[in-house]
Amino acid sequence: MAVIRLQNLDNRITELTREIAALPKHIAEIEKKLHIHERKLEGDRAALLANQKERKGLEAEIQVQEQKISKLKDQMLSAKTNEQYRAFQHEIEYCEKEIRRSEDRILDLMAESEPLDKNMKSAEAALKEEKAQVEAETQQARERTAADQAALAELQGERKTIAGSVDPNIYRRYEMIRKHRGGIAVAEAADGRCSCCHMAMRLQFFQDLKRNEQVMFCESCGRILHYNPPARLEDLTGEPASVIQN
Repeated sequence: MAVIRLQNLDNRITELTREIAALPKHIAEIEKKLHIHERKLEGDRAALLANQKERKGLEAEIQVQEQKISKLKDQMLSAKTNEQYRAFQHEIEYCEKEIRRSEDRILDLMAESEPLDKNMKSAEAALKEEKAQVEAETQQARERTAADQAALAELQGERKTIAGSVDPNIYRRYEMIRKHRGGIAVAEAADGRCSCCHMAMRLQFFQDLKRNEQVMFCESCGRILHYNPPARLEDLTGEPASVIQN
């Protein structure tokens, strides 16, 4: 029956169409993950750069304070009163306090920079591998899509030929059933039941179907039915059944 071949073609066409549509989505998903990881790495780099910049600023501030202390000490030597001496001393103590504050902050920043640097190097290595994987999967997807599109074009050509050989009334019925039955318009009759809706057939109906004299439709779901007789033992073995029995 031509509609059986038509159904098989439509099933394969549906599979290929879904696969062709799914491949770009898959690539978009892995590229999205890659971009998220890239932005995370950029954030780590920015944080490390800000850390290093603050440390350099603090180191420069320490140098300024040390120069102030050196000048203040020189000026202390020329102090004429105790009040002037104590004033210079207070300024030196303030500068030393600022130096200690900067040094403490530098130590904190160094502690913060270690995991940032470690994470950044680890992320760079992982990102390099991920980029290579994305590029490989993208190339594979392009090749698979091209192959699927070629196969799809071939199947559609074959479908057009077979559809043209089917009785127009049967073909219209086939398309209507396929539209309303999830793409499946043809079902096998096995053990007296429809393989799709699993409803039992009337005995006379099943006997008529087995004669294969006309196109018949499931009385329950309306699908086109076909019957495949069980294979004979001699067909499977190539030997007469009597030989096997003996």
